[in-house]
Amino acid sequence: MKRFILMALSVMLILPQLAATVEANDKKIKTGFIYVGPVGDAGWTFAHDQGRKEMETLSFVEPSTYIESVPEGAESARVITGLVRKGHNLVFTTSFGYMDATLDVARRNKDVVFMHCSGYKTAENVGNYFGRMYEPRYLSGIVAGKMTKTDVIGYVAAFPIPEVIRGINAFTLGVRSVNPKAQVRVVWTQTWFDPGIERDAADSLLDVGADVLAMHQDAPATLQAAEARGAYVIGYNSDTRSFAPNAFLTAPIWNWGPLYSKVAQQVKDGTWKSESIWWGMQQDLVRLAPLSDKVPADVKQLVKEKTAAIKSGKLHPFDGPIKDQNGQIVVAAGSTHSDSELLGMSYFVEGVQGTIPK
Repeated sequence: MKRFILMALSVMLILPQLAATVEANDKKIKTGFIYVGPVGDAGWTFAHDQGRKEMETLSFVEPSTYIESVPEGAESARVITGLVRKGHNLVFTTSFGYMDATLDVARRNKDVVFMHCSGYKTAENVGNYFGRMYEPRYLSGIVAGKMTKTDVIGYVAAFPIPEVIRGINAFTLGVRSVNPKAQVRVVWTQTWFDPGIERDAADSLLDVGADVLAMHQDAPATLQAAEARGAYVIGYNSDTRSFAPNAFLTAPIWNWGPLYSKVAQQVKDGTWKSESIWWGMQQDLVRLAPLSDKVPADVKQLVKEKTAAIKSGKLHPFDGPIKDQNGQIVVAAGSTHSDSELLGMSYFVEGVQGTIPK
C-alpha cells in the first residue's frame, strides 16, 4: 500500500510537467507584422517580409499576417490592437516610430509577446531587436572610398535619429580609412519612403560633384539617379543591383529570417524573455551584398580581409582615435564606443559635410 501511495504521488507530480510539455509541443504561433512601407519597396520592408516568409517555413508557425504602410506614431496602436484581437500571440513592429504604441498595446495584452525593431524600450512582454548594420556600412565605405575619383561622396539620409547617424559615421570611417581626402555630403529627406523626394536629394548631390552615392532610404530612387547620371551607388536593405546594373557596387543588407525563426521558437518553447537583441555580421543578421565586377580585385581582397576581422572581433568600425566634425577627439586611441554610446549617437565624425537637424 505504501508503495502504491508513493507511485500515485509521483504520477501526480509528473502529470503537470507532462501536460506542460505536451502543450508546448502542440502550441501554434500566430504572428503579425506591422510594416512602415510597402512590401514591394525592394528595401526595408521587403527585407523584413523575406524574413517573415522564412519563419513561416517552421512547422509550428501558422500563416502570418502583415499590414503594410502603417504610419508611425499613435495611429499605429489601433493597427497593432487589431492584430491582437484577431488572435496573434507574437507581434513584430518593424520601425522605430512604433515603439511607444507597441508598449501601450502590450500593457493591455500581457498574454501576447511583442518585439519592436530598432527601439530602446522594453517591458515584461516586450523585447526589442536590431542589427549592427554599422559593420557592413563600414565595409561599403571602403568600397566607396576606393572607387570615387572626385573625392565627393553623396549620402541620401532619411531621419536624423541615432540609427541613421551611426550608419553615416560608420560609412564615412570606412571611406576615410582608405581615402583620407574624401568627403561624405549628407542630404536629409525626412522620409523613409518617398521616391520623388529621394530622387531629388540624390540629384542634388550629383549636381555638386558626387560620383558615388550611398543611401539610408527604402525606395530605389537613389540607385536610379546614379544609373541615369553615370555615377556609382551603394544600395541598402537588399541586393538591388537590378535597379542600377551599371552603377551598383554593393549594399549593406538585412537577413531577418534567422532572428524571426529564433524568436518564434522561443515563444513556442516557453523560453522567450524580454531582452534587447543586437546581432551583427557574426550572427549573419547583416551582410554585405556581393561586390560588383566593377570593383577591382585588390579592393575585393581588402574588403574580404576587413570582413573577417570584423567577424572575429579584431576590428570594430568605431575603434579610436575618432574625431568629430570640429576636430575634437570623441574616441581615444585604444578605445571603442560602447553599445550605449552607439545607440545614442548624435554627432558626425570628421569627413562628413552636413548638419544634424534638431
